[in-house]
Formats: sequence, structure tokens, C-alpha cells
Amino acid sequence: MSPPTTVAADLLQQYDRPGPRYTSYPTAVEFNESVDQQAYLSRLAEARTHASEPLSLYVHLPFCEHRCSFCGCLVIITHKREVAARYLGYLHREVEMLATQLGDRRRIVQYHWGGGTPTYLTPPQMQALHDTVTRHFEIDPQAEVAVEVDPRVTTHEQIALLRSLGFNRLSMGVQDFTPRVQHAIDRHQGEVQTRELFTYARAAGFESLNVDLIYGLPFQTIETFDRTLESVVDMRPERVAVYSYAHVPWLRGNQKRIDPSDLPPRDLKFELLLHALDRFLDAGYIQIGMDHFALPSDVLAIAAANRTLHRNFMGYTTKPATDMLGVGVSAISDVRGAFTQNVKKLSTYYAALDARRFPVERGYILEADDLVRRHVITQLMCNFYLDRRQVEHRFGISFGEYFRWELATLTADPGPVVHGLVRIDSEKVEVLPPGRLFIRNICMVFDRYRRAHTEEPAFSRTI
Repeated sequence: MSPPTTVAADLLQQYDRPGPRYTSYPTAVEFNESVDQQAYLSRLAEARTHASEPLSLYVHLPFCEHRCSFCGCLVIITHKREVAARYLGYLHREVEMLATQLGDRRRIVQYHWGGGTPTYLTPPQMQALHDTVTRHFEIDPQAEVAVEVDPRVTTHEQIALLRSLGFNRLSMGVQDFTPRVQHAIDRHQGEVQTRELFTYARAAGFESLNVDLIYGLPFQTIETFDRTLESVVDMRPERVAVYSYAHVPWLRGNQKRIDPSDLPPRDLKFELLLHALDRFLDAGYIQIGMDHFALPSDVLAIAAANRTLHRNFMGYTTKPATDMLGVGVSAISDVRGAFTQNVKKLSTYYAALDARRFPVERGYILEADDLVRRHVITQLMCNFYLDRRQVEHRFGISFGEYFRWELATLTADPGPVVHGLVRIDSEKVEVLPPGRLFIRNICMVFDRYRRAHTEEPAFSRTI
């Protein structure tokens, strides 16, 4: 059921403000350079002692042939293929060093290539990279093995190779098929081209296909976006992500090419979101956490129904691992209560590995309070539901006392409970259908780092 549009629209002015997407808690804004290689090594040594527990592995492949003006990812634009070849040589080294530190703990249940454009690599390079990973780690037979692809540069040969290597989930960027929108964001991608690759991937044996869309792009209207939504519904991917465009030109210089006056105003952007919500719910999809939809038969939808959905830096998953490893420039690891992030420059990355050091640039060591709040925020972001008694049992706290301020804020007038966004009783905190649109705002109440900050340029707006 879609949220009541008229009530939700009235709340835009109050709730549309900068806030995190909670890919992590605490967010990367809190990372600092006091967390270095030594901190990472100590966490890896601790992780090594849990040999029976599974791992997640993210591989960052940053290269693209062209930078889209809307992109917020860390990418490297080059047509010099030798640059990628050199990077891969160092990436292989990092994988080997990581495996050595982990001893017998090698089982991977979630494995993801992201970017950039992973299919920027040639088939031999893709084969060699996967061979290095599987030489040092064991990919569980039931693992989620995912890759991001750009239909503009991905070939049938690459799709067939990826499937033969065991990749079973493919995520395809679309954003919007409208030519005027594509021209404004410097991403020209035909619908016919996209459909053809989608069909080939399906025939090649990919049983889980994901399509990414973005709302809030320049010149989008309800009518034009609806045509893109209709096309995607017709393709029937198992999963769809509908992301809010985050216009942060002070962080991403390429976004300065977008004229802010061309962006949909706030109310129209919200209508685009509501229209996408209606479209996918009417087509039989289930709303999954923030921004995502899945067919009822998809494992994400089943996990959401069972309130067992999980989320990490790679997105929503049903394969939670106690530790997540990231390799490559800018990659983030989450190991034994510590976040560590690699350096972002190739030269610095190479220098660290030449010295046989992990290329850690910064990170964050979670305190006991961070662990409690991370659990609360993750449950709300994933399952729209929080079992208060389970939190009390897991962390040895009184929920009402520990979160006295948060509960008062949620129930204040005006506030989320009064607005019909959240239901709270002695057993649970439940996000109601209208509140799902404002889930970032609800989670911000539990974020002690945001309490003193109302307007933070580090974050995009929540709507």
C-alpha cells in the first residue's frame, strides 16, 4: 500500500533536510586518520580467530571511459588501458596480503565487484582477478556473487564469462531513458541497447537482475519518468533501486556541470518518488528498506517479510557476515568493530603496497554506544521494525531509559508519531507505510552525532 500522498507532502518542509543514508553507523563523516594500518592489522588478527564465521568481500574497480555528471562515486577516467592493468597487479597483491592475515578464515558468502565500471576490464583481466580471489578465498556455493555493469560498454562475451565464473546477480545502471535527461547528465544509453543486454544476461543464466534508477535528475517530469518506469516494469527485473539524486557539487566537482535550476523542485521530486512507488507496488513489487523494490519471490522480499534483512556497504543482503573486507582504492572494511577505508589516490595506494603495508587512510573504532545505535538504525533501515526486548537482551540495557531522549523526540508534537510515521509501544518501534519515505529522518533521531547538527553540507537532502 502506498503512503497517503497528501499527508506526506505536508511534511516535506519539516523533514527535507540534509541527512545520512546510513550505509554505515557511525557514518564516514566520523572517520579519522588516527585509525591506520596497525588498527586494521589488530582487527584482522582478531577476525582470524573466528575461522568458522563467513566473510563478505567487496572489490573496487574504479575505472570508467567517461564521467557522468550526476555520478557521486569515486571513479578514475582514462582511456589508457595500461593504467587499469597496473592497478590490477596491485589489487592482486592486496588480496594476497589480506588472505595471509586471515589464516584459515577464507569462506565468502557475499562477493561484489563495484566501481566505476567493472566491465571496463577485458575478459582476460576479469578472469585473472577472479582467479586470484578464488585462489586465496573460498566462495560459498550459496554465496551472493554480484557485479555492476554499464550496458553501454558491456559485451556478450563479458556477460557469458561472468556467468561461467559463478556470478549470479547482475546490477545494471539505467537512471532514466529520457534523451533530454540523458543529455543533461552526460549519459547516453539507449533503451533498445539496455533491453538487449538485459535479455542476453537472462538467457545466459542470470536469475537475479537488478536495475538502478534515479529520481530528481535535470528535466525529469512525471510523464517522462513514467515512460522509463513502464519500460523497467516490462523488463521485470527481480530487484529495482530508485535512488534520490544527491546534488553535492561541493563534494563531486563533476556535478558542477549540472545547472541547479534544471533540477526538479522539491515538491516535484517528491511526486516522482511517489509515482515510482505506486508504479512498482501496482506491478507486484514489494518495497524493501530504503529505495529498493523486489518481486515477492526474491530472497530480499522473503527476508523483509521475515524481518531478517541485512545491510552493509554493498547494499541489502540476506547473507550477513560478521566481517566485511574491502579491497582497492577507497574501499571500506568493517572488521571486528572497526571501519577502515583505503586511500583514494592510485600513487598512494601503490606506494603502500610496495612497502607491504595495507593502504589504510582513515577509519573509526566503534564504542559500545555505537554498537547499540548501529543495531537500532540497521533494523529500522532494513526491516522498518525494531524489537525493543531483543535490543535489551542483546545489549543488556533498558530500552526506555537508554533511549529516553529519542522516544521523547519521536513522540513530541509535532513529531513522527503524531504525524503517523511511527508506532511505538512497550515492545516495538515500527515504521508505518508513510514513515518509510522519511526513514532517514527517523534514524537520525537515534544518531547521537547528528544531534548537534541541523544543516550539514556533507550530506544530501533526505527527500
